[in-house]
Amino acid sequence: MGAGKTTIGRQLAKRLGREFFDSDQEIVARTGVPIPTIFEIEGELGFRRREAQTIAELTAMTGIVMATGGGVVLDPGNRRHLNATGWVVYLNVPPLMLYQRTRNDRNRPLLQVEDPLGRLEALHATRDPLYREVAHLVVEGGQLVASGVVQHLLREFGDLCGKT
Repeated sequence: MGAGKTTIGRQLAKRLGREFFDSDQEIVARTGVPIPTIFEIEGELGFRRREAQTIAELTAMTGIVMATGGGVVLDPGNRRHLNATGWVVYLNVPPLMLYQRTRNDRNRPLLQVEDPLGRLEALHATRDPLYREVAHLVVEGGQLVASGVVQHLLREFGDLCGKT
């Protein structure tokens, strides 16, 4: 949620010559409505069901780069799919930095609360151990520019991807 997954994923895919998918954007494309509308009509549980289906379909593909929604790791099935079918990178950004990046974004239903920073801290506390469980690589911090993270990923996975 504001960590830079889509930006970095898109740049990485371009550098690798691979197709890029953002699971949240796929859900929006399939439903024809924005994520806040899905939350409003179906609640978080309905959104998470759609997310799980989308993750199952995307992880069945090969040779892609995928960015996921921040809460994808809450579902054990999603964690299994992600870990078993690809290399998972966790972009760990401190909650305060996430708040600074997302505080004016009305397209984040989980942050439309009285204390969005407190919510981000709680979400991070819940999700961080799950991301660490599934990740093959953890990139710490949030001060790095996207192009620097992409370079780091290319170096880390150069042999796997066939490029350096």
